[in-house]
Formats: sequence, C-alpha cells, structure tokens
Amino acid sequence: MDFSLSDEQAMLRDSVTRYLADHPFDPKRKRDDVAMWRDFAVRLGILGAALPESAGGFGGGAVETMIVMEALGEALVTAPYLETVVIAGGLLKRLPGERAASLLAKIVNGEATVALAAFEAGGRHALEAVTTTAAADGNGWVLNGTKAVIVGAPAADHLLITARTADGLSLFLADRDATGLTRHDYRLIDDRPAADVTLHNVRAVLLGDDGGALPLLEQVRDEAIAALCAEAAGVMKRMLADTVAYTKERKQFGQPLSSFQALQHRMVDMFMAVEQATSAAYLATLNLNVDATTRTRAIAAAKATVSDGIRFVGQNAVQLHGAMGMTDELAVGHYFKRATVIEQQFGAADHHIKRYVALAQAS
Repeated sequence: MDFSLSDEQAMLRDSVTRYLADHPFDPKRKRDDVAMWRDFAVRLGILGAALPESAGGFGGGAVETMIVMEALGEALVTAPYLETVVIAGGLLKRLPGERAASLLAKIVNGEATVALAAFEAGGRHALEAVTTTAAADGNGWVLNGTKAVIVGAPAADHLLITARTADGLSLFLADRDATGLTRHDYRLIDDRPAADVTLHNVRAVLLGDDGGALPLLEQVRDEAIAALCAEAAGVMKRMLADTVAYTKERKQFGQPLSSFQALQHRMVDMFMAVEQATSAAYLATLNLNVDATTRTRAIAAAKATVSDGIRFVGQNAVQLHGAMGMTDELAVGHYFKRATVIEQQFGAADHHIKRYVALAQAS
C-alpha cells in the first residue's frame, strides 16, 4: 500500500498542525472551541476538506479526514468534528434532496452542527437495535421513542435520528428545539457533552428512502471508526511524548527516570503500540472504499488493535508520571480520560474481535 501523501494533503497536514501548535491544549485554561470552530471553517477550511465541492468543500476523502483527526487528537480538541463533519457530513453527502444539500453546505461554512441519534439504551453498538418509531402524518413524520448517549447533542443545531417505519429503518432530521423533544444533558469522563433524548410526537423530515437507512449507516459508522483510530493515534503520540519528557526531567536516586533500563523498555513498548495504532489507522482508512465485507473486517481489526494499544499507552503514561498522572494539573491526565473513552467508543477490542471472527467465518 502507498502511504505517501499528495502535495495538497501534506499542505493540509502542515496548516492544521501549525494552527493547533499556536492553540495548544492547556489544562489550566479552557480553550475557546467556538472561536476554533469558526477558524476551522473560515481560516483553515477543514470542515469541508473531505466534503464535496457541490457543498462548498474541497472534495477530499478518507485520507483528508485521517490527517485532520490525527492532528485533533494530538492537540486534544473537543470540538465536534467527528460528530458533525465525519458522521453527519458522511450521511448528508450521500442523501438526495435540497434539505440534505442545504444542511451540508451549512456544515462546511461552520453555520450548523449536527449530531446523530442512533443508539438506544440496551442496544449497545447495534445500529439495527431501534425501537423508536416513525409514523407518517400529513406531509411529514412523527417520532416517538428514546435515544441514548448522543455525543455533541447539547450544542448541536440539528439531530439526525434513526427510527422504524413500516418499511424498516429510516433516517430523519429534527431541530434540537423541536416540540416534544426532551433532552437530558451531561458530560462524559473526557468532558465531551452528550445527551439522552426522549421523543414524544416530534415532527421530523424523512431523509433518503423510507426503510433504506441501514446500509448507509453501516458505511458511515465504519468511516467514523477509521477517523476515531486516527484520533487515537494522535492522542497516543502526545501521551508518549509527554511521558518521555517527564522521565527525562524527574529524578530518582539522583538519576533521571529515563536512565533506568526497565523504564526505557516500557517506553519502547509504548512506542511500538503507537506505531501499531498508526498503521491500524492507515489500514482502516485505505479500506473504506472496498466491498462491505472487506471494509468491515479491516475496520474491526483496526479498532481492536487501537483499543488495546490506547489502553496500554494510557495506563503506562499515567503510571510513569506517578500520582501526578491522574491530576488535572498535567495534560496527560486529560489525554488519559479521552483515551479511556476512545477505547470503548463504537465498541472495545472484544466487540471487534467477535465482529472480525464472524465475518471471517461467513466469507
């Protein structure tokens, strides 16, 4: 496989990296994500890097998403790039109709944020485990049901909601303040906003074909996992770099911690885990445009590798920092919290190993 970047992709990587280097994560100061999101849209143009030119984007693809997500992970950016651009944008760019096209253009311009409400309590990671219902009502649809752990929902302008009709699983669009929509907001352990939502006769617009949403959702879920793997690689690189720097400064028995061979071996193991995770992100990204079975197997293998690796690097980073590693005073504690969420997000290693085995047996 060819892992080299084109000139345009290298320029994208360099511009995002330079911008984030000027806006580093500081555990003692809250970053202005609203201003950063505006810069992403206007100054850097990365909200449209992987979205079609017809919506005002640059017509890139999975590699551009990987580049951006790795940089965001290394800088620990909490803005909803994954939720709005990768997931919602990935769905909207494949859906027909003016409503989808208009909303996609607003995402590119930074004028709208969107969250996908797909999972329900007890449904774990199964996209098809949906009890929320949609019934035709005049020229529109009415939704009833509940959705759980919708990341980015508290600040999202719109929700994309999966619901069952008589013809199967379908996708609907609703405003965040729609009548009958009740939201319970909270923060995850990595400080990202999420919400549970109750829908009571909420009016919504059908996007795409009635009953035809599942294949599209599965495609975009795999794209989201590939993007998450790239973010994980960035998070792991930063945790490793901070750990190496800390062990060079911290002394024990009059010697830097980095001079002890046992700790050197530990950090080499961390380095190997980072390299494996980075390769897994490449594997996932470069297999997004193949047939569905091959794509899903590659995604499952990548996420299992990344989940194991990010847990190993995170735990060792905290341990080698000593008690300071779990405080809010050091960046590594915040990165560890994000790493803990990434390990479980879209399924942990065991879940994806089972997926891989099932697909291998079926082929």
